[in-house]
Amino acid sequence: MIGKRKKGNKQDDRKYRAALEGRKIPILTLDNKWHKLIARLGATAEITRLAESLNDLLKRQGKVNTELKDIHRLKKKLMENIVASMDEIETEDPFVDKKMEESRRLIEECNLKMGRYRDENLELPKEIDAINYKLMLATMDLCYDRLRQNTKVIHEIDEWLTKTRIELKKQVLKKQDSETVNFELYSYMHDIFGSRVIEIFDMEYNPAQNRPEVKKSK
Repeated sequence: MIGKRKKGNKQDDRKYRAALEGRKIPILTLDNKWHKLIARLGATAEITRLAESLNDLLKRQGKVNTELKDIHRLKKKLMENIVASMDEIETEDPFVDKKMEESRRLIEECNLKMGRYRDENLELPKEIDAINYKLMLATMDLCYDRLRQNTKVIHEIDEWLTKTRIELKKQVLKKQDSETVNFELYSYMHDIFGSRVIEIFDMEYNPAQNRPEVKKSK
């Protein structure tokens, strides 16, 4: 019998977590086979909600990584500008000082943003894993619900086929018995009354055309 996971059961979730420890669960919304599976079964409201949340987190992760790269490039360029401006400091040009100060301010701003993005980038994989895990359980629930339904139908059809085969055998035996009785009746009638008398009564009673052939009395 196919078991059923109790939804919301924390003990079961801990059990599954322990069993899955060390196993890599693919990101389901990035798996084409998962999409085919859901298309075949039909997504539940929970699966749709979780899939959307997971996709939002993946998009956010991609954006954070892109922002980190862009900020890193900007910071590198600002640092290069400061180094390039070092030679101009001796000129005591106010514009150079202002440019250096602005570059330092932007670098500090880059550092703050990079720190926030890095912190977020450390948390995002955990959030993605948590939502992906919930989506996996919701997918399993959907699959096993369908497996149970199909198994029930299979058992019902098996029972029907068994009963039908038994009934078919009974009907075949009943048919064979009736054919045997008809054969014996015609044999006795031919032996007792002769074929000509039987032919006269056949015309009157019009028995089935498929009656058994009976050897005529001489």
